[in-house]
Amino acid sequence: MKKIFLFTIFSFFSLPLSSQEKGLDQKIDEAFQPISDFFSQVIFGSFNDLILLISNNLHKIGLPDFYDSYYNFIADSWFSQILAAPLVILILVGSAIFFTVYFSFPNIKYFITSIRVVSGKYDDVEKDESSSKDGEVSHFQALTTAVSGTVGNGNIAGVALAIALGGPGATFWMIVCGLMGMSLKFVECTLGVHYRDVDENGVVYGGPMYYLSKGLKEKGFVTLGKISAVFFAIFCIGGSFGGGNAAQANQAALVLKDLLGLESTFSGAIIGMVLALVVGIIIIGGIKRIASVTEKIVPFMAVLYILAFVYILAINFSFIDDAFSLIISEAFEPTAIGVGGVIGVLMVGFRRAAFSNEAGVGSASIAHSAVKTKYAASEGLVALLEPFIDTVVICTLTALVIITFNSTGVFAYGGEGGVMIDGVMYEGAGITSKAFAEYIPFSDVFLTVAVVLFAVSTMISWSYYGLQSWKYLFGRGEKSDLTYKLLFLSFVIIGSAASMNSIWAFSDAMIFAMVFPNMVGLYLLFPVVKEQLSKYLDAIK
Repeated sequence: MKKIFLFTIFSFFSLPLSSQEKGLDQKIDEAFQPISDFFSQVIFGSFNDLILLISNNLHKIGLPDFYDSYYNFIADSWFSQILAAPLVILILVGSAIFFTVYFSFPNIKYFITSIRVVSGKYDDVEKDESSSKDGEVSHFQALTTAVSGTVGNGNIAGVALAIALGGPGATFWMIVCGLMGMSLKFVECTLGVHYRDVDENGVVYGGPMYYLSKGLKEKGFVTLGKISAVFFAIFCIGGSFGGGNAAQANQAALVLKDLLGLESTFSGAIIGMVLALVVGIIIIGGIKRIASVTEKIVPFMAVLYILAFVYILAINFSFIDDAFSLIISEAFEPTAIGVGGVIGVLMVGFRRAAFSNEAGVGSASIAHSAVKTKYAASEGLVALLEPFIDTVVICTLTALVIITFNSTGVFAYGGEGGVMIDGVMYEGAGITSKAFAEYIPFSDVFLTVAVVLFAVSTMISWSYYGLQSWKYLFGRGEKSDLTYKLLFLSFVIIGSAASMNSIWAFSDAMIFAMVFPNMVGLYLLFPVVKEQLSKYLDAIK
């Protein structure tokens, strides 16, 4: 089976090589751009856009068009920028605040407990339960699998993108988003374990699809649960193709082409084929193989990455306090060109942080659902650590290095994803690479390795998320699995070949689309989380 699968992958990915007259990379990009634009416009509509849509439709049936009156009313108000912001971001921010307050700041209150759970301090308590064998991976493996899905090129390219557009102040709002996102992760991952399915072979199926369908059925919302679960599964598949795959491959291809000096019109596609082969070999084995790989890769690359940052910040120690001062001042008085004031830079920071840590998206609960435990809240507490590791630590370190690098005015903040450095346009990971190169010899090699490892680890984790959603929609069979894996691997090539703007716009849209159905479940089921938390805290006293 494995040989057939690998042969199929190789044959599938060899097909595009015959078409090179225009440039394979360009052809792929041109074909993908309209798709990216469409989804981006739909998902990132604002409250104002919603009002306009309602007004236009009412006008079509003969009722007065009220949008102009509405807009004139809010135009000069302090909240006009908020209403112009993407509705999905407002939902995430509001939800993060609500759950943080409702659960009495679990991101602070249970932080130490979370570390103890991961370290195995309470394993004996959980093993006392007869059904604690349900599950496939340990707390640590579940965490590393989920972290590998979040700690990726959102931390390298995404942070650079946020700072390039919003300036240093975007970092402050990324940190705030990370801290509040801890509460969202706690809620959705507790629900993921509580409502998971375990088949006769011990294979776990979990995530929002299951707590939406099963949990809402318990509450009497059968139809709403089924519809929400289906939409989440569809969006999650899209997210696995976009943010969990194409965006990662895009940045890996970018740094590899730069390092190797590849300028061919089909070099991106070739790199994509190689990456697809590597990822394909790993994802054949399912969650156990994925977990075994991620538990080795994630700690290694995270420690290596952090050590590099610590070194850079150590030799620039005198500037660290200035960097933090700049982060705080620019958060409330931004000077970046075209960012649009405080609300503008806040939205930039929150958008990039939410993309990076995926809090509120629901994806991580799929990985956490596979944990070996009887107590659902135990894994919810473990999940608290994800946004902290991803955003508060790694994203902040990336931002500090870029801000330190730009302390002498190397580039101007406010670029649309890219900035001019020494007459050359740099985007995403390219900006971070330039910052590294300033302080570490041969950093281009180091960062290339880091970007590729981040990309591969994220892709293999997201392949599991997407496959679980695919199984929910199309059934649990080998043919169904193979179909998904082939589609998933094709997006590795698309992401490697297409432009950064089109890929990241599509990726953002797919990731954030998952928020809408997921929030239905979180708001209707959060009392269940409170019950499960009390049950677990009583058990470990």
